[in-house]
Amino acid sequence: FGISGTNAHVILEEPPAEQPAGEEEPEGSPGTLPVVLSAQGPRALERLAERVHAHLVHKPDTDLYSLAHALTTTRAPLDDRAVVLADDRETLLASLRALRDGDPDRATTVTGTAGGSPGTVFVFPGQGSQWVGMALRLLESSEVFRERMHECAVALAEFTDWSLLDVLKGEPGAPGLDRVDVVQPVLFAVMVSLAALWESYGVRPDAVAGHSQGEIAAACVAGALTLSDAARVVALRSQALAELAGTGGMVSVAEPVDQAEERIRRWEGRLTVAAVNSPASVVVSGDPQALDALQADCAESGVRTRRVPVDYASHSPHVEAIRDRLAALLAPVRPRPASVPFYSAVTGAQRDTTDLDGAYWYENLRRPVRLDQVTRALLDSGHRAFIEVSAHPVLTVALDESLADSGVQEAFAFGTLRRDEGGPDRFLAALAQAYVRGLDVSWPTLFAARPRQTVQLPTYPFQREPYWLDPVATGADLTATGLTSSDHPLLGVLVARAEGEGLLLSGLLSLRTHPWLADHALAGTPLLPGTAFLELALQAADAVGCSHVDDLTVLAPLRISENGGHHIQAEVGAYDSDGRRPLTIHSRPAADPEAIWTKHAVGYLTSDLPAAARLGTAWPPPGARPVEHTDPYGTLATHGYDYGSAFQGLRALWQRGDEAYAEVELDETEAAEAGRFLVHPALLDAALHPVALGALGEQAQGAVPFAFGEVTVHARGADRLRVRLRRETADRITLTATDFQDAPVLSARSVVLRPLDWRSVTTSGDLLHRVEWEPMPSADDHQGGDSPEPVVVRVAGGEGAERIVTAVLSRLRDELAGEGVVVVVTACGDVAGAA
Repeated sequence: FGISGTNAHVILEEPPAEQPAGEEEPEGSPGTLPVVLSAQGPRALERLAERVHAHLVHKPDTDLYSLAHALTTTRAPLDDRAVVLADDRETLLASLRALRDGDPDRATTVTGTAGGSPGTVFVFPGQGSQWVGMALRLLESSEVFRERMHECAVALAEFTDWSLLDVLKGEPGAPGLDRVDVVQPVLFAVMVSLAALWESYGVRPDAVAGHSQGEIAAACVAGALTLSDAARVVALRSQALAELAGTGGMVSVAEPVDQAEERIRRWEGRLTVAAVNSPASVVVSGDPQALDALQADCAESGVRTRRVPVDYASHSPHVEAIRDRLAALLAPVRPRPASVPFYSAVTGAQRDTTDLDGAYWYENLRRPVRLDQVTRALLDSGHRAFIEVSAHPVLTVALDESLADSGVQEAFAFGTLRRDEGGPDRFLAALAQAYVRGLDVSWPTLFAARPRQTVQLPTYPFQREPYWLDPVATGADLTATGLTSSDHPLLGVLVARAEGEGLLLSGLLSLRTHPWLADHALAGTPLLPGTAFLELALQAADAVGCSHVDDLTVLAPLRISENGGHHIQAEVGAYDSDGRRPLTIHSRPAADPEAIWTKHAVGYLTSDLPAAARLGTAWPPPGARPVEHTDPYGTLATHGYDYGSAFQGLRALWQRGDEAYAEVELDETEAAEAGRFLVHPALLDAALHPVALGALGEQAQGAVPFAFGEVTVHARGADRLRVRLRRETADRITLTATDFQDAPVLSARSVVLRPLDWRSVTTSGDLLHRVEWEPMPSADDHQGGDSPEPVVVRVAGGEGAERIVTAVLSRLRDELAGEGVVVVVTACGDVAGAA
C-alpha cells in the first residue's frame, strides 16, 4: 500500500523451526541437488548465476542442501529459468560460471523459458522402451515409486505365474523381457509407477494418451480402469498375443503415410500400415518375407527403415485370429468415467472412457495407431507440454516431428528416464526440464527428508531502465562548423588542426550527463577517476590511429562539481623524433568561459603493438586462494573510498604470491553503455580495487592510479573482466584483463598508485573557509515582501510532441533544482505543446 507517494511495508515472517533436541541429520550426502534459478531476461539470469557463484566463493561454508532448498522455496519463479544439477561444490561452481558466461554446461545445467499455462499431457508408449535393470534404482530410492510398483505386482500376480519384482531384479528362474507376455506387463507397471512419481512432485496430467499397449497405462492413470482391470487387460491380452509369435513382424519406415501406403500396395494385403506416428514416420506390419522385401525396396529408394524387435504383426489382420479369445478374457473389465481427459489413438480424438471395455481393447490391438491425429487433437485443444512417461523415450522424436509440422512454436516434448539412466538423478533432470519450460514442480517434496539450515541468499540482479526521456538533438550540423562528431560518451567532438598533424578532442563532463561519475568519490568528493583519464587517452589514440598509450601521468585531479560541468580537451600533437605523439588533457568549468584551463594529464601515444596476454583456461589459476570480504566496499569506505553502485564492480578475488586475480563487472545501467567505451572507466577502476583492499600487500590510504605505462586495448566494449594484477615494486603493478573466454581485452605494463593529496581536490575558490551566521527569516519576512520572479518556460509550437516533451523535461530538471516558481506557457491551439 502507498502513503502519500511512498510505499510502506511491514514484512512478517515465521521464524525457522528449531530442530528438536537429539534429532540427528541423515547420514551421507544428499546426492544430486537442483540449484534453481529464475530471472526476467537472459542477461538477468546470467547475472543471478554470477551472484550465486560469488556468494558461494565468499561464503564457502554455505550448506549446499540448504542453499538449494532456499532457492527453490523462497524465490518467485520468473520466465527465464535454469536448473543446475550438482552433487558437489566444485561441480556447482563450475556450472554457475559457465551459466554466467552464457555457455551453460549441458551435462549439468538445464535451461529454458517458461511460457503460459502449458497444458500437460502424459504420453505412454507401446513396446520398445524396455531395458535390463530399468527402474531398479528408483525402487531403492523412491518410496512413492516403490509403493506403486508393489501395488502393480499384487495386481499382476492374479493373472501371471511370475513375479514382477523378480523379473525387474533378474532373479534366478524369472522369465526375461524377450517374452511379449512378460515385457508388456512389466512396461505397464513401470509407466504407471513413473506417472505416480511425476504426480508426487506436483506435475499432473491435463490429458493422457497412449500408443498401442501404452493406452492401457493411460486409461489406468486417467482413472478409466482400476489397477486390477488394467492388469487384467495387459496381462491376458499379451498372453493371447503370444499365440501369434513367429507369424509376422513390424518395420518402422521414415516416410509419410500416403507414400508408405502406395509403396506397400504391390504386396496385396500382406503388409498393412500399423501406426502413423508423425507426418514423416509410419510402422508397417505383416508377413516376415514381405517385410524383408519392403526393407530392400526402401533401401534402393534411400528411405530409412528399422526392424522392430517383435515376431508378431500387431495392428494388422493377423490379430483377428485371437478376437474371440480376447472377448472372453476381457469380458469382466468394467470401465469408468475418467478423471483426466483420455485421447484415443484408435479414433484420433478425445473419447468417452465408459466404453473402454473388452471390445475396445481388441480394436486397440487390431486397428492402426494414429498418434499423429492424437497429437494434433491435443494441440488443437490447447495442450503444449508432452511428457513421455517411460523407461526410455521412443515417441519423443515422432512427437517433435508432429509439433514442428503443426507450427505451434511453444509446444515441446521430452522423456522421463533413459536407457542405463534409470535412477533419481535422471528423474531429477526430467523434473528440471519440466520446470524450465513452465510446468509447476513441487520442489519442496525433494527436501522433505532432511532438516535444513536457514541460509542467506544473494539479492536479485534487477535490470533497471531509466524513464527520463533523452533530449532530442537540435539538428545542428557539426560538420558545417568544421567539427567532426564522435559517438564516444566523454569526447563527442573532434577538430583537426589546419596546420600540422595535431588533433583536438573535446567534450563535456557533468553529473547530469554522466551520473555514474558521482559514484566515484574520495572522502565525499566526486573525482574523475584516473581510469577515465586513461579512457580519454585511449580514445585519442584510437582517433589518430595509434595502438596504445604510454607514460600517461595524472598531474592534477579533476573535481566533478555537483552544480555544473567541465569542458574537457584532449590534444594530440605531431610525431616527435622517437615516433611518439604527445598528449595533454585539460579542463575548465563549463559555466565560466573566461576561466583558465587546468592541465590534468600528459602522456604519449605510440603505434608499437605488444603481444596480447592471456590468463589461461584454468580459472581461477591453480594455487590461487580465495580472498573473503564480507563487505569489501564497506571496508574501502572506512579508508575514504566512497564508491557508489556504478563502481562497486568487484565480484570475486583470489591471491597467489605477488599476484591477485579478480572478476569484475559493470552494473546493469553501465553495462548497457559499455559498447560506447574502449574500456569503461568504472570497470577498469574496479579491476584495481583488489590493490586498495590489500590483496598485494599494505597500501597507503587514499592511493589512486597516478601513472600508466604501455597500455593497450585489444577488444573494446567489455562489461565484465577477468583480471590479473602483479606487484612489481612497492607502488607499481602490471595489469592484464581478458573476457570470460580468455580473449585479451587490456594490458598495462605499469600502473603506479600514489596517495592523493586531499587539498588538491578543493577548487581554488574554496581554499579558505570561514563560519558565518545566517539569519533565519521570520514569518513577517514572507508577508508583503518581494517574491522571487517566476521562471517562464515557453513551449514553441509547430514541433513534434516527443521533441517538445523532452525539451521541456530537460529545462524543468534544471529549473526545479533551485527555488521559486516555474510557469510553463503553451501556444493557444497547439495540441502537441499542451500534451
